[in-house]
Amino acid sequence: MSENRSWQGHWTARMYERVRARGFGSLTAFADAHPTLPLVELADELGDDLNAVQVFKGLVDEAERSHQVTRLVRSQFVRELHESFPDGWPSVMDDEARLEVAMALGSWFGFTPATHQARVNRASDALLATPPRPGWRPLGPDDALLLTLLPDEEV
Repeated sequence: MSENRSWQGHWTARMYERVRARGFGSLTAFADAHPTLPLVELADELGDDLNAVQVFKGLVDEAERSHQVTRLVRSQFVRELHESFPDGWPSVMDDEARLEVAMALGSWFGFTPATHQARVNRASDALLATPPRPGWRPLGPDDALLLTLLPDEEV
């Protein structure tokens, strides 16, 4: 992807045109159909002239309009966890695993709208204090543990 090319022209129209061409009525529906793909790969699926930031901006805009930001935040956790731990939550929390978990949680926080950052901090603290079972790998935003950590209440 050429970063310069991705911002040329009316990228929003280009992105939604490609989403519709793939049979989806919204960017959220497209992302939901690929719940474990990182944002970079979602953007690549839509073409080499779009980028992850644009896709995420579109997802945030849709989530805000539909009052589904918490669900989007959980979705992003799923993407970050799958990217960092394709085999699920580490079974041994040695120094290397702790560093990888911290990096995944930090990336999740980085892709969290300001309205939800305090909740993500609390959820991250809970995951570190009481880690999920080894191999835990949520397949989507409606995972039972994720719903416990970040219930559907908009802030």
